[in-house]
Amino acid sequence: MHPPAALQLTADRRRSTGESHQALCALLPGSGRPLSIPAARHVEQARLEAAVFQRVCAMGGLSEHPLGIVRVRPEADRLTLRLVDEPGVISHWVDFVYPAVSGDSGDDPRDRVAGVPGLRSSRKARGIRLYRPGMAAVILLSGFNPYWWERIADRHEDAYGPLLRHTDWTDVERAAYDAQAACPRDASARLSPLLRRIRATAGPGTVNSTDTWTSGNGVRLETTDGPPCPDLIRLLTDGPCGLGWEVEYKVCTCACDHSHASVGCTVDFRDPATGRRVWYSNLKWGRTLDNDRGETVARLTSAVFG
Repeated sequence: MHPPAALQLTADRRRSTGESHQALCALLPGSGRPLSIPAARHVEQARLEAAVFQRVCAMGGLSEHPLGIVRVRPEADRLTLRLVDEPGVISHWVDFVYPAVSGDSGDDPRDRVAGVPGLRSSRKARGIRLYRPGMAAVILLSGFNPYWWERIADRHEDAYGPLLRHTDWTDVERAAYDAQAACPRDASARLSPLLRRIRATAGPGTVNSTDTWTSGNGVRLETTDGPPCPDLIRLLTDGPCGLGWEVEYKVCTCACDHSHASVGCTVDFRDPATGRRVWYSNLKWGRTLDNDRGETVARLTSAVFG
């Protein structure tokens, strides 16, 4: 059995990442202080995490795990994500993160690449390594058969092949990346920490969906069936794993004992260090894994192996 005091020292990190206490014991500081969550050490690591995060949000809710992420292992120089062991979820990840040249020929070079510009992958012993050539940024995906990833990618050779066959950046990808890096409203500094705490956005139900997108000078964060707002606020503000954000405005029905015309919750966060904002909404749809959702998962699985 683990001493209650030691369990308390890892509690917030476990809630935010899904890691086990046993796995975190070796990381506990000798000071007896609660365990924190490391930030990405390099800007390129934060940018890769932010780009992947924004793309996979389009997956929606297919399981109790937001974005299909069961567990996060945050380290300064890499991020390891354990995904749910379901082919349909893996298929969505491949579809959303792999780069492909789009038909848009507008003025913004970012519109010409769908997926994550510059992203490449390689098979590891127990998963898939995502990286950008020549950059110190790595995301490791585990928890599933890596053969699924390769099989799904091969089936989309026409879409992904022209870029993935290049071991280095293509000109169109580099232009898209440079445009995003030069954007004064780049949100990597807020999206990367959120991905490293993605389990904090999971509610107690059987279906969880988390979405995020940039809006003006801030970030929109939305859950369809998220956790009680007091729990999320504590995990993102001043808790041992918090980001130091402040709450500027809140409309919360979590602790109410009477009905409301709208049952959703809204929390406006502000990062005092930068003045940037994160606007959070919990829609409280109350979704469950009904027959329709089960049929969707079965159809996606069949598409992978059919």
